[in-house]
Amino acid sequence: MTNRSPLPSREGVSPSKVWCPRGPWLRLDDFLLERFPYLSPEVLRDRLARGDILDEKGVAQQVDTPYQAERWLWYFRVVENEATVPFEMPVLYADERLIAVDKPHFLATTPGGRYLYETALTRVRRHFGEDGISPIHRLDRETAGILLFCRDPALRGAYQSLFQQGCIDKEYEAVAPFQCKLIQGLSYSSRMQEVANKFVMQEVVGEPNSRTEIKGERDWHDAQGQHLALYRLRPQSGRKHQLRVHLSSLGAPILNDVFYPTLLAERAADDFSQPLQLLARHIAFVDPVTGQHQRFSSQRQLELV
Repeated sequence: MTNRSPLPSREGVSPSKVWCPRGPWLRLDDFLLERFPYLSPEVLRDRLARGDILDEKGVAQQVDTPYQAERWLWYFRVVENEATVPFEMPVLYADERLIAVDKPHFLATTPGGRYLYETALTRVRRHFGEDGISPIHRLDRETAGILLFCRDPALRGAYQSLFQQGCIDKEYEAVAPFQCKLIQGLSYSSRMQEVANKFVMQEVVGEPNSRTEIKGERDWHDAQGQHLALYRLRPQSGRKHQLRVHLSSLGAPILNDVFYPTLLAERAADDFSQPLQLLARHIAFVDPVTGQHQRFSSQRQLELV
């Protein structure tokens, strides 16, 4: 039994897979309709009739295929009317191992949810024509800036370990309300954990598992009289939404943040107004393969600076 896809990628998107467990189903479509309840029977059976779902040998499954347990099935996800993200993603650096891009706001790092083809991974795979490219780390869809990819699957673990071991020097910029206590600089730590059934984090009592160094660059008043500041952020850990949570907790939530301090209604997929004012400005590290020092810098500017 193999866990390797019998399908090549399609326009830079890798196929998805589903495991068939032991169970009471007599036909494959009965199992799939239960496994994917959000799909209508008509859509699912149409995909089976077109041969869009294959087993590990590459054999197309049919509507009346008997159910077989303990095997993988492969298919391509479908996102209806996926919104095009109308911003370029320049390639800043590429060698036989690494790729560094300057990701725009509103572009997801990898396929998921409402985003399939409009992702940084899909774009970079199409650009280089290589299915083996994979992300070394991730940026939120709302965050712009430096994003790294590995071209050699055998080396991905070596580069990812740099992030896991804290061997990456990362620097971000953010625009947020002015706070006097942040201008001179401070180090903020807290214990963060996910909120059940929500895509947000919260701070809880306990030993800190996240730390960020924060320093104000400059401050000004915008046209509406709001006192703003440009903050330079250096995360010393890599928790989800860490910078957003920390600034919000310090009374300076990042401008245009729809998650913190209050979770707002999800915006339309094609609403590209009010980008989060957060930018991954610099990434630096010692290359684990060559031993050379690498430093990549975003060429973007936050809109409100």
